[in-house]
Amino acid sequence: MLSTFAAILFFGERPSPLALGGALLVVGGVFLLTWSATARIDARGARKNRAWAVGYGLLTGLLIASYTLWDKQAVSAMMIPPIVFENGASFSRAVLLSPIAIRQWSDVKREWRAHPKEILAIALLSPLSYLLVLTAMVTTPVSYVAPARELSILIGAVMGTRLLGERDARRRLIAASAIGAGVVALALG
Repeated sequence: MLSTFAAILFFGERPSPLALGGALLVVGGVFLLTWSATARIDARGARKNRAWAVGYGLLTGLLIASYTLWDKQAVSAMMIPPIVFENGASFSRAVLLSPIAIRQWSDVKREWRAHPKEILAIALLSPLSYLLVLTAMVTTPVSYVAPARELSILIGAVMGTRLLGERDARRRLIAASAIGAGVVALALG
């Protein structure tokens, strides 16, 4: 939501009414998916914890919107090829995180022994997925790409219901339908 509004404000993007409606459907579906009708605020501490959670959620959204706009600028206006941009970002992360990994090398080795397939899958799929996002942003407005990325939440919700036995399938199905309809509206818009 923040990425779409920022793209309209800073990049002068003008999504069609259908695409804007699709973006709103995606955002609404995500909110419905993450909202819990069963959560109760029983005590002052729970209310305080929820306020912190909302604050962290908003800060995370702001940071994601910021790097999404920067990434769009880099691959479309500055014409940095997505593969070069993503590899540069991966190299930078490796350099920045290496001192931490070295200090905790015994933990790194233990995790590698316990989860080598999972680590390799993440190492391959995470940059590949963002490379696809960057490639889409070369020619497609942020106000279309950013909401479509939320399909990952839809997939996570389905997997959570099926694989982890999470409850409230009806609400999740309605939210998933809204996200799916929103992505279709974005594609048609």
